[in-house]
Amino acid sequence: MTTLTAAFAQAARDHGDRTALIDGDGTAYRFSQLQDLAETYAARWYAKGVCPGDRVLIAMGIGADLYAALAALWSLGATVVLPEPAMGLAGVRTAIRQTQPRFLCAAGPYRWLRLLPGLWGAGLLVPGQVRPAPFQKPAVDPDSTALISFTSGTTGTPKAIPRSHAFMMAQWKAIAPLLESKSAEIDLVTFPVFVLINLAEGRTSVLPNWNMSKLSTLAPEALVAWIAANECTRALLPPALCEKLVAAQDTATLNQIFTGGGPVYPDVIHTLRQIAGHLNITTVYGSTEAEPIAHAQTTEDGYGLFAGHPVAAVQLRIVDTEIQVAGDHVNPGYLDPARDAETKVREGNMIWHRTGDAGRLDDQGRLWLLGRVGDQVATDKGVLYPFAIETAARMWPGVKRAALIALDGAPVLVIAGDAGQIDLWRREAADFGITDVRHFAAIPLDRRHHSKVDRNALRKQLS
Repeated sequence: MTTLTAAFAQAARDHGDRTALIDGDGTAYRFSQLQDLAETYAARWYAKGVCPGDRVLIAMGIGADLYAALAALWSLGATVVLPEPAMGLAGVRTAIRQTQPRFLCAAGPYRWLRLLPGLWGAGLLVPGQVRPAPFQKPAVDPDSTALISFTSGTTGTPKAIPRSHAFMMAQWKAIAPLLESKSAEIDLVTFPVFVLINLAEGRTSVLPNWNMSKLSTLAPEALVAWIAANECTRALLPPALCEKLVAAQDTATLNQIFTGGGPVYPDVIHTLRQIAGHLNITTVYGSTEAEPIAHAQTTEDGYGLFAGHPVAAVQLRIVDTEIQVAGDHVNPGYLDPARDAETKVREGNMIWHRTGDAGRLDDQGRLWLLGRVGDQVATDKGVLYPFAIETAARMWPGVKRAALIALDGAPVLVIAGDAGQIDLWRREAADFGITDVRHFAAIPLDRRHHSKVDRNALRKQLS
């Protein structure tokens, strides 16, 4: 099996009557239904002139149509372009500028994107239920580009990341051991790549019924209700949604949580386990260019955030505190080769990806995260990395969130929480060599998963 599309078709043959997806509106789709949709779309869009290598920008909500469209386009050998959702219209413009797509695949109001410069001459592909005459699908080269997605842009201009069919199969191989289960699971999945893996493996995925770009507006009780309504046994969530479960003091029908996409702090994990003692929690560390890198099923106290052992499919090293990785599921280069110099290290036939994350390996070969390279600050007690102090600060009375940042070269600890505890916070911070502690009503977070501190925005607020 050389492509995910072939894996989807095999899953439809093996598990045709089983539920593949439950959409955000509650509609359930069997594996056979999704495969039929994909075959229909492929026939329609082949008739529209989609050829191998054509770049197709997809603008759809997260749902069955999106995954059927992905399978259809990949079966035609087309390259799918996925804008970064958290960037909104700016992300679409970035995707158009960097990829110059030949087609726009859109549904509903997203079809108006055709009016954007760069899409005026693009063909429009719209999902439809009427299947044209049968056709002979082209052979798909495993080394051809299946997908172009984008980095979040939080640390600079977003970079376009091409993924070949072979790369996506390697990613499946790397992720599969994490999701393996002897039970018939129902997974609430908020990360699209994991939906693809579930579709390939014949496992049921429940999609969010909320806007992932507006997590701050989601009521904790609504999250719990959606989990319970679909009898989800597992959930794949960013840390922000784990915090929603903590706020609700309820994990509903869940037996296991996989979480990542941002710092996963020990206090959140400890509280979830207090709420539901039977709950298994796996933290997954990775990046847009390399997912997954490491995982852990326990929490450990130490200097930084515990990330656990690197996954079997990755090679990992620490160079000047920076985590660097290599492997078949690690992106070897960007669409614009000029961007490779920023994060790629070529040594013979090996390409190492510089994650930009600072870390360390302990004497058991386990990975600890320290923060972003360059975010460390100097104190009179030595160099201090953000995750070391932020992990500790979240255990102080009244602290909801903390962020360590350098302002004019001096360390500043910003804390959101009960301002009445600030004198205590200052005494605790002094033990780390920090004398400047400030209270904020809220600390700005990233737009993608609402889980990482947006340090650029925070620095602007401070200055």
